Amino acid sequence: MTTFPVDETPDTAPTDIVTARTGPLADARAQLAKAAEILDLDDGMHQMLATSRREINVTIPLRRDDGTVELFSGYRVQHNVSRGPGKGGLRYSKHVDLDEVRALAMLMTWKCAVVELPYGGAKGGVTIDARSYSPGELERVTRRYTSEIMPMIGPERDIPAPDLGTDERTMAWIMDTYSVNKGYTIPAVVTGKPLEIGGSLGRPTATSAGVVHTLAAAIAERGLRTKDASVAIQGFGKVGSHAAWILHEQGARVVGVSDEFGGLFRAEGLNIPAVFKHVERTGSVVDFPEAQAISNTELLALEVDVLVPAAVEGVLDDSTARTVRARWVVEGANGPTTAAGDKILADAGVVVVPDILANAGGVVVSYFEWVQANQAYWWTLPEIEEKLADRMRKGYADVANLAQRQDLSLRDAALCIGVRRVAEAHEIRGLYP
Repeated sequence: MTTFPVDETPDTAPTDIVTARTGPLADARAQLAKAAEILDLDDGMHQMLATSRREINVTIPLRRDDGTVELFSGYRVQHNVSRGPGKGGLRYSKHVDLDEVRALAMLMTWKCAVVELPYGGAKGGVTIDARSYSPGELERVTRRYTSEIMPMIGPERDIPAPDLGTDERTMAWIMDTYSVNKGYTIPAVVTGKPLEIGGSLGRPTATSAGVVHTLAAAIAERGLRTKDASVAIQGFGKVGSHAAWILHEQGARVVGVSDEFGGLFRAEGLNIPAVFKHVERTGSVVDFPEAQAISNTELLALEVDVLVPAAVEGVLDDSTARTVRARWVVEGANGPTTAAGDKILADAGVVVVPDILANAGGVVVSYFEWVQANQAYWWTLPEIEEKLADRMRKGYADVANLAQRQDLSLRDAALCIGVRRVAEAHEIRGLYP
């Protein structure tokens, strides 16, 4: 096991801020560099914001159900904790590596600041394909991972949440492992838990609801109502599927959806409740009988008002971005647009509502859950929905107003707001000698 001391900055050299390799971390650092230039930050501040505060890399042994043993790599990165404890999801994917986790933690820092949450950014991951392991095996992996990263996490330190490949059951295992080791029940150590052990109403659909709130605000600026919009959604997981459902309920015409196996198109609009039932039966949107089969690449090129990439990072690159015919791209996933793709979309006049704003609904309601758990007092669903809507609308208004005043893209404006708020926190707190 290789571990960075949890109270020291890891070995990411400050000189690496401009020379990061390709991939999500390079894109995240490029975005930061542009914001730093616009804000006229000095090199020292830029270096601090480009470098993770704490990192841990652990090895997780698993005794499988058949008695064999496998080893997995696990990570937890706290990018910045100047505005409060770290906050960010835990991802189970065979593609997870340290640079991806670093990038996602950085984006969480800006995301929390944009919607004015008292958090810093963090992220975790285990390099495992969760679909290939039994519930018992996943529980053993989760509990071992939790025990390894315990020095870094806690209600006042770093609060994990579900992400790709994890769910409320995973959070329950983390909460139980942490609580047993501490000797008493601590619901606030994670968010996205089951309601029965301190979860929050509205949390499972919060990210999707936030996407819809920002989508509605963006298109309203050009006089288009949600009920009159056509939408294509790439990704039919936790975010994309619920976004499709909410948009369908609000009268939008959801003409295309897809998952990792393929996609669907129906010009008149898909029957989203029927698609849900099909997915429950088969595990995929593929072969839904009331629509035309299309590929994920074809879905990105559909002629619609709004495209919602809600799957994984990097899907809109220098190739696929050229095919986009939507007027708006609302980023439901983390980092779905590469730096090259972003420039292509901007040059084509496509309005991109960035991930650090568009998909912030999940962390907003995670904050509500954390507050409720700390107070041992739970709110009603209408209260949560109202507070979420207010927070997302204000976040969009702040970003849109800055973009208009300084002639910036929404992404640059959101990044500038997030980076500026974090930099101000650094300056106010000062440096510990």
